[in-house]
Amino acid sequence: MRHFFALFCLFSTAISSGQAPGLIRGLVADESGAPIPGVNIILKSDNRIGTISNIEGVFEIGLPAGPDVLVFSHVQYASREIAVNVQQGQAQSLTVRLVSQNTQLDEVEVIGQPERDALDPAAKIDAIAAKNLPSASGDFSKVLVTLPGVAANNELSSAYNVRGGNFDENLVYVNDIPVYRPFLSTPGRQEGLSFVNTDLVKDISFYAGGWESKYGDKLSSSLNILYKEPEDYHGSLNFGLLGGSAYIGNRVSERIKYLFGARHSDTRYLLGTLETKGQYLPSYTDAQAFFTFDLSQRGQQVNRTKLNWLLAYGRNRYLTLPESQTTDFGSVSQTLRVQTAFEGRELLNYDTYQTGLNFSHKWTNRFLTRVIASGVQTTEKEFYNVEGAYRICDVDNNPGSNSFNDCVVTRGVGTNFSYGRNNLDAIVLNLELRNEFLLNDWVLLEGGAGFIQNKIEDELNEYAYLDSAGFVINPSDPTTNILRSVFNQLDLTTRTYTGYLQSTIFSTDSVFALNVGARINYMDYTNETLISPRVIYRYKPNWTRETSFRVSMGKYSQTPFYRELRDLDGNIRSSVKAQQSTHLIAGMERIFQWWGRPFLFTSEAYYKSVKNVIPYDIDNVRLRYFAENNAKAFAYGVDLRLNGEFIKGSQSWFSLGILKTMEDLEQDEKDYIRRPSDQRINLAFFFEDHMPNDPSVRVYVNSIFGSGYPLGPPNEINARNIFSGDEFFRVDIGFSKSLELKNNKYLKILWLRAEILNALGADNTLSYSWIQDISGNQLAIPNSLSARFLNFRIAADF
Repeated sequence: MRHFFALFCLFSTAISSGQAPGLIRGLVADESGAPIPGVNIILKSDNRIGTISNIEGVFEIGLPAGPDVLVFSHVQYASREIAVNVQQGQAQSLTVRLVSQNTQLDEVEVIGQPERDALDPAAKIDAIAAKNLPSASGDFSKVLVTLPGVAANNELSSAYNVRGGNFDENLVYVNDIPVYRPFLSTPGRQEGLSFVNTDLVKDISFYAGGWESKYGDKLSSSLNILYKEPEDYHGSLNFGLLGGSAYIGNRVSERIKYLFGARHSDTRYLLGTLETKGQYLPSYTDAQAFFTFDLSQRGQQVNRTKLNWLLAYGRNRYLTLPESQTTDFGSVSQTLRVQTAFEGRELLNYDTYQTGLNFSHKWTNRFLTRVIASGVQTTEKEFYNVEGAYRICDVDNNPGSNSFNDCVVTRGVGTNFSYGRNNLDAIVLNLELRNEFLLNDWVLLEGGAGFIQNKIEDELNEYAYLDSAGFVINPSDPTTNILRSVFNQLDLTTRTYTGYLQSTIFSTDSVFALNVGARINYMDYTNETLISPRVIYRYKPNWTRETSFRVSMGKYSQTPFYRELRDLDGNIRSSVKAQQSTHLIAGMERIFQWWGRPFLFTSEAYYKSVKNVIPYDIDNVRLRYFAENNAKAFAYGVDLRLNGEFIKGSQSWFSLGILKTMEDLEQDEKDYIRRPSDQRINLAFFFEDHMPNDPSVRVYVNSIFGSGYPLGPPNEINARNIFSGDEFFRVDIGFSKSLELKNNKYLKILWLRAEILNALGADNTLSYSWIQDISGNQLAIPNSLSARFLNFRIAADF
């Protein structure tokens, strides 16, 4: 929003009359057109005449008549001189673009003061830090987990939940084009990488709630990514034990820019550290292209008519031949062991094609239109046929015994069998019109309409049974339902129509800003019309330390996708309605100096009330819905984040999230219970350091701690989520050395990198498998995540 406002401010003022001597109004922007606040602007012939661009990048300066030169300077950008010729009593418009630079002071990289638009509730993430963050998968989503309010307990998956929501409640945009994640994956290790390619990212904005009306309809969060629009030729190559990537970008001409990126992930070595031993053959490959076209006519303003075109293809081929698994669990006084031998295989294939166009045109200096069209086509196949024979025994945990650490008493033996042949074909089409109109210098009006069509063809064919201690549990027993058999087909086409209207009002002294709007949503399948009003208010007093306060409230709705329509037995429920949530958020931001360096502290307290809740249980990373609007829920908590230069020349941040989320089901005999995503405490940090006398040697630390998620035995509604699982704790450390290749014609910098993943060897639990012994006792068998792993990478920039 602030970008549109800034661009409009540049051309909104009429030519002044009778002003002497002369006036220049303008906008200072970076390579992509984003406004730059805090740019020093002085007259070269008389440095007593000058000004500074405001938070929208806009400036105004009175100059004596005649030719002269304006000098534009900023700590993060290369200085630039612009020749001007001021006419007596006239006003002129000027657009200035500055090019980013990395400045070295005493061999330390200096990164500028954190810049914030206090009306925008988004958390900003440094794109370079996101690329350098060490993680098991190297996936972009792992940087989100370092933010307060964002939780995930699986390093192999790109799924995350926000402030008590679930994996399906998050919007993701790339240059305002919606993108999607796979639908069928059950274990996180099957997913591959998320859509966002860190090599191509320029800017990251993450909304954990309270976003504006112009963004879409989900309950929890919105992630907005901007891809680069390169000004010159550059690229990189990156190879490691777990895969690699490559990208190239260039400006072909004044009107055409391009980015090409490709990634390949092969985590077989990392999966070899899991408790389940066998042959892992994972392979994920994707390719993306992003084009920028300036379609403006000759002599017109740059990018008056602009087109962004995004193309992407993702290919996943996952095959596992499990062989054996040994799991110890229990307590210090009593240790149990499950030994399992497997036969069979798991196979997941998917091919996803995505494309999107973002066309913008400035009809006048005050009126801008965007047309966004996108499409996704995915074909996914999940085939598995696995039989396991297991033994449960008591383990001798007496160090002085001759049978120490051996099985001494067998509690039971049995087999389990799972079979699935699931196919999904989906096509998702989006069309959206957005308009922005500047009524005057301080009021921006925005409105638009959209259309979404989902076409889903889904075939579900799966069953499983458990044979414990020589007998098969009776499938007709409603308290167990351990044998599960589902076969049905879904052919569904839904259409959703949306619209929004919002206005943003700025005070002339920039002390306050107000955004008021509403969003309307109609889905033909549910025959519901939903209206979602939203308000954001910002107050920024003129204090010595830059401080702002913000309050936002609004309604957010989420219409059901195909998965919400399937119940726990796979049957289709056509009566499901949209879930609706009300957000109330109060926040504060302060920029201050610490150790002579800038820091940004943000804090938010929030409350969310959710009605028409569709309850669900989590099966690894797949959500199994009850397919009924038979619950209500709430969530409240506090999010704190501090980021800045803890070590001079490097960006780091610390985050703390405290959450409580509960739900009340109609059919159980209880009041409110914990929701499956109720992680009470989430503490994370990303820390970067370098050698005092050699900034080319750097270390990166990514650490996450999360309290346990709730759990309970399956198919027992009154025992649902009554236990608390184990805490999740993980530390990933990366070391890098950069070598500047001054005499190389093609390469600029060579990077050598080593990563210690799960450096402390934490035995984290992803989920629990429940086994019933011959006495009828339910035993929760933990499924552990990856162990410590040493990864090596080499990269080259050109």
